[in-house]
Amino acid sequence: QVLQKLGKADETKDEQFEQCVQNFNKQLSEGTRLQKDLRTYLASVKAMHEASKKLTECLQEVYEPDWPGRDDTNKIAENNDLLWTDFHQKLVDQALLTMDTYLGQFPDIKSRIAKRGRKLVDYDSARHHFEALQTAKKKDETKIAKAEEELVKAQKVFEEMNVDLQEELPSLWNSRVGFYVNTFQSIAGLEENFHKEMSKLNQNLHDVLLGLDKQYSGNAFPVKAQPSDSTPAKANKSPSPPPDGSPITSPETKTVNHEMEPSTLEAPGASIPKSPSQPAEAAHAGAEAAGSEAAAGAEASKTEADSGSSSLPAVVVETFPATVNGTVEGGASSERADMPPGFLFKVQAMHDYTATDSDELQLKAGDVVLVIPFENPEEQDEGWLMGVKESDWIQHKELDHCRGVFPENFTERVQ
Repeated sequence: QVLQKLGKADETKDEQFEQCVQNFNKQLSEGTRLQKDLRTYLASVKAMHEASKKLTECLQEVYEPDWPGRDDTNKIAENNDLLWTDFHQKLVDQALLTMDTYLGQFPDIKSRIAKRGRKLVDYDSARHHFEALQTAKKKDETKIAKAEEELVKAQKVFEEMNVDLQEELPSLWNSRVGFYVNTFQSIAGLEENFHKEMSKLNQNLHDVLLGLDKQYSGNAFPVKAQPSDSTPAKANKSPSPPPDGSPITSPETKTVNHEMEPSTLEAPGASIPKSPSQPAEAAHAGAEAAGSEAAAGAEASKTEADSGSSSLPAVVVETFPATVNGTVEGGASSERADMPPGFLFKVQAMHDYTATDSDELQLKAGDVVLVIPFENPEEQDEGWLMGVKESDWIQHKELDHCRGVFPENFTERVQ
């Protein structure tokens, strides 16, 4: 072999045999993979058998003795178990064992291919030694005769092995087609029969349960659909609204001036409404349906009139920050200065949210987000907000690469 690699000795080449060896290795690889996958399939069948067995046992336990069809359910459960057992055993006999027999012939042939390679090297070595003695300047007839004898012996051993393999390898290669056909036909046929028989058992069980349902039809259990808690799809942009359901107002600061109404100036005994949303008629003594708050206001007004007080209340001017869903929008000017332009309010992520697009924010539960308005209000979809994570804003102080949209119902507004 060393001389052959150095180019000082001829190496016998057989391209046809080398092709047969390549086919052999491919066939062995495919068969090994098929055997592995078949074993996995059988393990899954066995696991499914166990799961089905436990399910039918559960049905037998909950099926009360006085219910109609009790004996039928027991028989169906027994047949179900037998059907699974028979299916698994036939798969082993007709597929797995056949597969093992098919692959059992490969190790011996592989060993003979390796041995043939070693005998080929011996043959080439003997041939090279014989040729070297013949071309030597000083010929030794004794050595030449001995070398020729060794060459004939090496050639005979090699050719015997070579001829056998030349016949077996193509035959083995061609046998793969019939083997694959038989194997998968057996599996398909077993599956077909199994599912056919299992379908009959399922139909019998369905009929038994239908009879039970008819007898106890007045005690039907209503099945209600459970609400989905899945991630909101961005395509429809319609996450569920926040729990408080309060409307979003503009982030302006509103001023409420509690000035006296003309009717109040004319009638000093009248009471002042407590808030801009409270109707003026709520203070009337005869409004019985106005609620506890209106009744209390009327009682206060009556007491004040009886006391004969003619003094008018002072004009009160108060400034309230606008709110969104109960969240204070206005803040100290120093706080506004640290916020991004157009800052509206803060929210905190209550759940993790995985961004599905490049313009979305990736949120982790606990993240604080500074909400800002959309540059183009028409781009805002219902239930989605624009914002920047507070940590990103504090670190970078820029919006171009940090802002993004996120579902509002994954967050909660914070003060």
